[in-house]
This record gives sequence, C-alpha cells and structure tokens, in this order.
Amino acid sequence: MTEPLVTILDDEPEIRQILTEALEEAGFRTQSFARAREFEASLKRVTPDVCLVDLSLPDTDGLALVHRLALEQGASVIIISGRAQVQDRVTGLELGADDYITKPFDPAEVIARIRARLRTSRTMTHSGAQSGDTARFNGWTAHFDRYALEDDTGAETPFSHAEGEVLRMFLESPKRLISRAQMQENLGGAASESFDRAMDVRISRLRTKLREDPKNPRLIKT
Repeated sequence: MTEPLVTILDDEPEIRQILTEALEEAGFRTQSFARAREFEASLKRVTPDVCLVDLSLPDTDGLALVHRLALEQGASVIIISGRAQVQDRVTGLELGADDYITKPFDPAEVIARIRARLRTSRTMTHSGAQSGDTARFNGWTAHFDRYALEDDTGAETPFSHAEGEVLRMFLESPKRLISRAQMQENLGGAASESFDRAMDVRISRLRTKLREDPKNPRLIKT
C-alpha cells in the first residue's frame, strides 16, 4: 500500500525541515512548499491525504486558503500556526480545518494528530452509511467524493471536508443520541472550547444546507 502523502506549507525553512524529517522517518511521503502559489499548483496534479498549513504566509491569507481547501479538496487540513489565541483556533476550525496545532510543537504530536485524521477518514470511508462515496437520506444525496449535497431536483450545494465528516457520523448512527464526548472521539479533535464551538458551527451550517428550520430541525436535532 502506498504511504500517505502529507504536504507542508510553511514559509519557515526550519519548520519545513523538522516536519519533513519527522514525517518521513514515521513512514509518510512528503512535499513541502514555502509559497501558497506553488502549493496550490501542486494540488492540480495530486491530492494529498493531509495538508499541514501555516496561517502566516507571505503571498496569501492563510485562513482564506484553509477555507478553499476545505471546500475544494479531499484532503484533511491541519493548521500549524504561531497564533495561539482561542479565537484563532475557533476561526480556523469554523472555516473547515480538521485540527489546529500551535507553535512551538512536538513533531511526535503532529504525527499522532495526522494518524488520528487518517484513521477517522478510513473509518468514515468504510462505514455502512454510504454506498461507495454516496449516501442517500430523506430526499438528499450526499456525494462525499466531490463534497456536494444534492436535493431531489438535482440542485447541488457544496460542503467542506470537516462538515462531511460530521454528516457521515450522523448517518452512521441514525435516530441515536451522539454526545459531545462521542463527537470528540469519533472526529479525532482535542476536547476544548474551540472544538465545541467548531462543532456547533459545522452542525449549524449543515442544517442550513439541508434547509432545516432553525427553530424546529427535523434531521439533525439537539
């Protein structure tokens, strides 16, 4: 089996070197980039399994890039940033990142977080909630291969990778209560205020895309 591919986007050479050496020693393939333009050009040729993205980039807004990745790419997105404020974490997760690691970091923690993301993705991919990359429910079809929700008229609405993981989790356990602790365990996030708020936002966005009544949702109930 081909080793998972991890791409690294960070303008600091020392950070790229530390991550590259640690990841390759752990059995991953890597590609590293100092500029967002080079990184985005590479995505047209190959889709990595995990993207490690710094927010403080010289040629683009890191948060905007994370949002585009979440909506357009099939990779998990992990932010690695020196911005340690709770609001930065919340914003990154709200925009679609799957995890957030602050600098300075322990390379062993980064590897553990990457493996957690890959385990989650494999579990979701082989779940019984879908046929191939498609799940059908209540007049909707979720296309996990292209991250789109299709209604009964054929109209499509895009969703992010992170929103897709939440949706799959619900589809795996229909008509069952899922606690926040179970969400944290299933989705591989660290228990924190920022994780809780990010889950609230992702569920709210899914409800909007499923055209739920916010006062009386039918599909995703609290």
